[in-house]
Order: sequence, then structure tokens, then C-alpha cells
Amino acid sequence: MNKVPMTSRGAERLREELQELKSVRRPQIIQAIAEARAHGDLKENAEYHAAREQQSFTEGRINEIEGKLSNAEVIDVSKLNANGRVVFGATVVLVNVETDEQVSYQLVGDDEADIKANRISINSPIARALIGKVEGDIAEVKAPAGVKEYEILEVKYV
Repeated sequence: MNKVPMTSRGAERLREELQELKSVRRPQIIQAIAEARAHGDLKENAEYHAAREQQSFTEGRINEIEGKLSNAEVIDVSKLNANGRVVFGATVVLVNVETDEQVSYQLVGDDEADIKANRISINSPIARALIGKVEGDIAEVKAPAGVKEYEILEVKYV
């Protein structure tokens, strides 16, 4: 199976969520199921069915996270030195050539992408246009509204 790139920060977040699910949520759900069973008839016991549904969701999420972590190729961005090239994990400061609007994005794995936090997927059109470029280069991004040009002002590995 192919390894999926992930930043060390993204992997740490997944490990923390996994720990929370296993050590806190799972015991809470087991307790809720036990309490619901104590109430008697399980056929018409809404609390029991709700707890079982939560258990199913939680176990599914645990399996999903464990799968992602087992297939992850964790990359420590702070130890990268790509000679100023845009690579996975880099933070890139861009300026839109037309509007002079300045933005900053970190290129991360699909699971870590969060546009509100300026983290974009390595598979996004913007990231694909930026890969391999250096400061001063112009990247042409094919967007639904047409081609947009961005000048790369700075590439950081933080």
C-alpha cells in the first residue's frame, strides 16, 4: 500500500485523538451501555441503542485513525531543506499578480487540510502548481474561474 505524506504535527493530532477515544470515550460508552442494560428490556431502550450507536461510531473512528497512521509517511517540516523549493510541508507566501492580494499556505496531506488555518492539500490545484517552484517564480493555477497567477514571495520550512 502507498504511504501517504503527513506532517509530524498532523500525525501528533491524530495520535492525541486516538488516545482520547481509547482512554476516555470508549470507557464512557461501555459505562453507558452497562447502565442502559440495567434498565431492562433492550428492545425498547433508546439509551441502549444510542450508546451502541456511539460505540459503533467510536470504534470506526479508532480503526480509521489507526489505518491512517499505519499508512503515513511522517515528514518533519522543520528538518526539511529543499534549497528554497516548494515541497510537501513548506509554507509559501504568495501574492496574486492581478489583485496584489497576499496569502500564505502550508502544503499538507489530505487529512490535515484546513483552509481556515491556511493549510491546503498537496493534491489541490494551487499546491500542484506550486510544487518545485522557488521564490520569485510565477505559478499559474487553473481555477474554475480561469487561470490565476501567483508570485512566490517566500518559502519557509516551519
